[in-house]
Amino acid sequence: MANLGPSERLLRSALKSLGDEKVWRDFAKRYKAEMLSSGEIDKSNVTIKNHGQKFTLRLLKRLSEKENVTVMCHCAEDERHCHRHLLQELILRS
Repeated sequence: MANLGPSERLLRSALKSLGDEKVWRDFAKRYKAEMLSSGEIDKSNVTIKNHGQKFTLRLLKRLSEKENVTVMCHCAEDERHCHRHLLQELILRS
């Protein structure tokens, strides 16, 4: 679900330095804010549209109460600095 990924701008700004803890904390804060925003992010995105993420987070939360939900990404399985870990937190909190 591309709408649960970071915006293009956020991803590009952090991609080269995600191993840096300060950059990671800033990325995490901004990513969570994007996921809970009202869709203003879409105005500047060319290909990835993030609208509807609040609905999708609630849907995944409901599904996870009855079934396993798998969150995947292109990052290595053991990568600590990956948005899928942040996404898991958001799903559990929804």
